[in-house]
Amino acid sequence: MTFTAIDFETATGYHPCSVGIVTVENGVIVDEFVTLIKPPNNEYNPYTIRVHGIYPSDTLNAKTFLEVFPEIQKRLQNRVVVAHNESFDRNVLSKSMDLYGLKYEDLNIGSRWECTVKIYKSKGLKPTTLSDCCRAMKIQLNHHEALSDARACAKLYLLK
Repeated sequence: MTFTAIDFETATGYHPCSVGIVTVENGVIVDEFVTLIKPPNNEYNPYTIRVHGIYPSDTLNAKTFLEVFPEIQKRLQNRVVVAHNESFDRNVLSKSMDLYGLKYEDLNIGSRWECTVKIYKSKGLKPTTLSDCCRAMKIQLNHHEALSDARACAKLYLLK
């Protein structure tokens, strides 16, 4: 099993404030990457702050998505990509790329990713939130911390 798991935390809408990426080669986690991202105008929705605990002061001096993108690209390009609720993370990536004039198609990762929500729903697990799936599969999780979420997603995918 060779793939990359990704999780974004967002500041507003589809504007990321953090990304966690876990690279798996032949069933083994071989690389982990996490960084804060300064969203446009460093603006946050108070609700998202309550969810993940990232504040504008945390990202004031962080790199923008455009500055972080080379790290994201080298980990995702030409890979099978996995996310928990893949449509959310895929939209964050594609809309952020579009905002900066980057072409999603250039990543060569497909218009749909592997989705651990769909996988565990098909197994009959309810509800299928990341925390519920992790609890059922006995995977440690610090929920809404991008690297922990991406790592948990990778482990869920490995157990599918």
